[in-house]
Amino acid sequence: MKSQSANDANVSTQRVLASAIGVAITAMSGGHAFAADAPKKGEAITLESATAVGEQEQEQNYKVDEVSSPKYTAPLRDTPQTITVVPHQVIEDQNLLTMRDILSTVPGITFGAGEGGGGYGDSINLRGFSANNDIQVDGVRDSAQYSRTDPFNLEQIEVVNGASSVYSGSGSVGGTINIVTKSPQQRDFTTLSGGLGTDNYTRATLDTNQHLNDTTAFRLNLMAHANDAPGRDHEDFERWGIAPSIAFGLGTPTRVTVSYEHQKDDNLPQFGVPIYNGKLLPGVDWDNYYGYRNANKQEISTDALSLKLEHDFNDAVSIRNFSRAARVRQETWVSGPEGASTACLATGVTPAGGACAGTLAPGFFQPSGGSLGNARDTENRIFTNQTDVTSNFSTGFIDHTLVTGVAFTREEYDAKTGNWMRNADGSSTGIVIPPVSISDPESYWGGPINFTRTAKIDGELDNRAAYAFDTLKFNEQWELNGGVRYERNEGSSKSDAINATTGAVTPGTRYHNSDDLTSYRLGLVYKPAENGSIYVAYGNTKTPSQSSVNGGCFSAGRGTTPSSNNCDADPEKSISYEIGTKWDFFQDALSLTASVFRNDRTNYKVASNDPSNLSGEQALDGQARVDGIALGVSGLITEKWKVFANYTYLDTEVLQSVSDYTQETTGIDAQKGNPLTFTPKHAASIWTTYDLPYNLQLGYGLTTQSKQYLASTDNAPTASGYTVHRAMLGYKVNRNLDLRLNVNNLFDKHYLTRIRNNGWATPGDGRAAILTANYSF
Repeated sequence: MKSQSANDANVSTQRVLASAIGVAITAMSGGHAFAADAPKKGEAITLESATAVGEQEQEQNYKVDEVSSPKYTAPLRDTPQTITVVPHQVIEDQNLLTMRDILSTVPGITFGAGEGGGGYGDSINLRGFSANNDIQVDGVRDSAQYSRTDPFNLEQIEVVNGASSVYSGSGSVGGTINIVTKSPQQRDFTTLSGGLGTDNYTRATLDTNQHLNDTTAFRLNLMAHANDAPGRDHEDFERWGIAPSIAFGLGTPTRVTVSYEHQKDDNLPQFGVPIYNGKLLPGVDWDNYYGYRNANKQEISTDALSLKLEHDFNDAVSIRNFSRAARVRQETWVSGPEGASTACLATGVTPAGGACAGTLAPGFFQPSGGSLGNARDTENRIFTNQTDVTSNFSTGFIDHTLVTGVAFTREEYDAKTGNWMRNADGSSTGIVIPPVSISDPESYWGGPINFTRTAKIDGELDNRAAYAFDTLKFNEQWELNGGVRYERNEGSSKSDAINATTGAVTPGTRYHNSDDLTSYRLGLVYKPAENGSIYVAYGNTKTPSQSSVNGGCFSAGRGTTPSSNNCDADPEKSISYEIGTKWDFFQDALSLTASVFRNDRTNYKVASNDPSNLSGEQALDGQARVDGIALGVSGLITEKWKVFANYTYLDTEVLQSVSDYTQETTGIDAQKGNPLTFTPKHAASIWTTYDLPYNLQLGYGLTTQSKQYLASTDNAPTASGYTVHRAMLGYKVNRNLDLRLNVNNLFDKHYLTRIRNNGWATPGDGRAAILTANYSF
């Protein structure tokens, strides 16, 4: 029987939760349901909490009050935009090991099959639109498309939802993802971590911060890691990294921080399994490997050097200059399991029910995709310098927090592409790729392995920007938050053909693109109480034809021959509308957020088909819409109970997918009215921990999403939705040592991610158990 005190605690907790939810709903309705004795305007609305949040609890809390970029001129609670911040503690408690793992727990984000379908790097879909070019590190662009594989030097990830090129530059239709790295602190600490687990999991990390004197600190992060993909044959990952940083002038008006990061990866690429219409081919086992394990590889090397200079002139004016130079090299040899659409099933028919090709025996398929034997050796280089001046002043009765800045970025890209299924002299081996068993694939390549270049691609991109952001505070209840950005974006790209046997180079044409872009955002904030806000916001994006250095004005996907048919097209545009509310409770320990929004992509590129258009330039007639709802809660419910949870509802629609000319002459728009691809309507994630007696901590998490469409056509195939559970048990041995057991995919759920329709998809990781020991001093 439960004690009376336990029952009282449960009742108290239920009342607290009910009150919090009630306040949030009331706020959304304008506050009409407040009780008669509600606080006066400007006073904080408080809910009873068992205890105040102590300093240590606040450091380990799941709630974040501010984003890292100085461009945001108000705390998160008063920023009129949905921003999901995943703090380091949430990442660590769940033992999330790659950016893909972390972002998979953020509703509204899904992952595609990789660049060109060959698995080249993270392919991200955010609120219905591609965000491959919308990733930043410490607030500046990270242009390379590669697999970002470890959080050892990561402080938090900030997902800015909705049109946001005013903050991050050209693009950012669905939002921006900012990776915030660790920096030196004004206190001494060291944490040594070691982990062992299933699937040959081994991991060791060091995070040490040493105060060298009153104003200087040095921080060092080290990582070594290896594991097999849970539930998969042959796929494995190895990496190591080092990230030193030093800060001078901490606690003084002038501060200098220098940081460097190096990481080296050696992985076997993941292609997954052959699928047809969103489902595994009959006879496929979830653990089968369909590539060539002795030839396929993915080697990634990243180097980044950063310099941050800060100076406070006085309490009202400060300046910050941030420079970053980075290089990412990636060599990938692939052979994906494409060919599923023409497989001959064990029943003697194709997946579509037709007759098998005469050369295929039942139970086999013929690898026939574009990734078969492909090899790519790429290098991305980027240098960026950004200066921000923050000023706090008043004009009459209006208080201002103004940020003005300029940014300069130079990006360069080189790619050597070819094939590794060649003889030493570059000639074709003459080997006919044998059919592959659907149920028992041969994953060893017995022919020659020689990389032969067939093309060289290079691109360059320069961006110069000036911007201003201001929060105008009229009184305790009303604020206006706005920003504007102007940028000049210039780029070019070229592809040279290389004879495989002679090495002779046939130079390609260099295509150029340049655009002047202006983007903006405006939000009105009403604060019915000091600890809450209600807002409306409007913003836009501009996306030039050369928004990425990785290929530029390529008409048929990156890595192919460039063409001029979209280099001269005007920038694509999108706009977003948002209404939302944000509330902090329990002495700012718990945050509740809610918003409704609309993202309209107003003029994306489609084929012109107009015979009078002699250049073949694409038409800016495509239109798409995403309507949605976003809910979030993060922080401490009680001193012992932490939660981090988010839900997103996305209702997507293609408004027009063909040119006006095609619409007028044929009256046919096959995609009109259909949902966008790879965008689940419902997605949610929750992670919560509770401190038990005897120094135990229990954690539970759930990630779920509904089905996603694989094509924007009538009767389009879908990939099934899924729900994945995870659990954690922690034990604090003493003040220095704690142990943590994580079990991911608790019920060993089978599901598909990174889908390439009628080609392949990667199974989600199977169940895995990992024991980690952390020793801190």
